[in-house]
Amino acid sequence: MTNEFENFNDRDEEWLRELELRATDLENDLFDWREAHARELADSSYGRDGTPPRSVEGRPGMLRAQPRPAQPRRTPPPPIPPFDDEPDNAAPYAIEEDEPDDELTSVIGNAGRPGWPGASAQQRTQALIDRGRRSASRAGAGRARMPKSRKGVMVVAGIAAVITIAALFIFRSSPGWPSSVASVQSQIETACKNPNVASEPAQVNFACGKDTSQVLWVFSLMTSGNNAKFSDTKTGRQGLEPITPAQGGQVAWSLNLHHPYNPMDPVDSLQVAARAINNIIGGATLTGSNGKPVVQPGLESNPDNCVKYTGSSAIVSHAGFPSQCAQPVTSTTGQAALVADTYRQWVVGATAAAAYDVGVLFSNAGNPGNPQVQAILKSLPNVR
Repeated sequence: MTNEFENFNDRDEEWLRELELRATDLENDLFDWREAHARELADSSYGRDGTPPRSVEGRPGMLRAQPRPAQPRRTPPPPIPPFDDEPDNAAPYAIEEDEPDDELTSVIGNAGRPGWPGASAQQRTQALIDRGRRSASRAGAGRARMPKSRKGVMVVAGIAAVITIAALFIFRSSPGWPSSVASVQSQIETACKNPNVASEPAQVNFACGKDTSQVLWVFSLMTSGNNAKFSDTKTGRQGLEPITPAQGGQVAWSLNLHHPYNPMDPVDSLQVAARAINNIIGGATLTGSNGKPVVQPGLESNPDNCVKYTGSSAIVSHAGFPSQCAQPVTSTTGQAALVADTYRQWVVGATAAAAYDVGVLFSNAGNPGNPQVQAILKSLPNVR
C-alpha cells in the first residue's frame, strides 16, 4: 500500500513542478511587460523631469524560471500490514469516478496558500491516504471478514476439542470385575497347589483346571462377596465357600492340611471349596461305617447330564469308581450348565435364576463388560 502511494506521489510531483515552471514563466513575462511599460512611461516623461530611464535589460537572469533538478526516486519501504489484521483489497489511492480530480484539485488549488509549499508532498500524500482509506472502507463494507487471529484461535480450539473427545473414547475406563476378584485369584493359585483337591479316585479336578478355575471366585463372589471374613448368622456359614464350617471340616481331613481347618483363612477355604466342587462333579469313593467302600455318584454319572454337558449320553464305568461322561466337558455352553448344576447342589435352596447367573459369570470371566454381567454384579449385596 505504501509503495503505491509513493509512486503516485512521484508522478504528482512532476506534474506540479511543471505547473510551477509555467506559472513562474508567466510571472516573469508579466514582470517584463510591466518593466517595458514603465520604461515607456519613463521615456515619455524624461524630457520633462530629467529622470534617467531604467535599465532595459529587464529582470535579472537569476529570477528567470529555471527547471528544478529532478529529485532521486526514493526506495519505498516494505508495506506495513493494517492494524485491523484484515487485507485491504481496494487500491489505497482509489477515488470514485464521479469525482476523479476532487482531492488533487484541492491540493493544487492550495499550493499557493501559506504552509502548503513547504510540506506539500506530505500533505498531498496524507490527503490521498485519507481519500483512499474511505474508498477502501466503502468497498469492503459489504464483505466483513473475520480477523486471522480469531480464525487461528477457532482452529486451535477445534483441534483441542477433537483430541479431547478422542481421548475420552480411547482412555475411558471400561467396566471391570470388583477389585476383590484379583485378590481371590491370587489366593486360588496358592490353594490349587495342593494335589489333594482332585476327587478320589477318579481324579476330576474341574475346580483347579487351567480354563475353569474361575468357578472358585465366581462361587465366592455370589455367596460371600469375596469376603474371607464373611459370616452368616442365619445359616452359620463362614468364610468364602458356601458351606458350613462343620461341612468344610469333614472335607478338610482329606486335604492333608498342616493345621486345623480355619474357614476364615481364604486359602483353607478355597482348598475345601475346590475338593467339594470336584466331588460333586466327578463323584467320590468313601469308606462306609462297615469298612467297605461306598461309591457316591457325581453329576457326570447321569447319562442325561452327559448329553447336556458333552452332547453325548455315553458313560464310562470302572469297578469301585463313580461313573463318568465318556466325553470331556469342553464347550462353553456345556461348562456353564455343569457350573449351574454344581451351584444348586452346593448351595442348599439356590434358585434356578441364581444358578443361571453363576453360569453367565463363569462364561464371561474374560468379558466383565457384558451387559448381563454388569446387571448381575449390581444385584449382588456386599460386593467389593
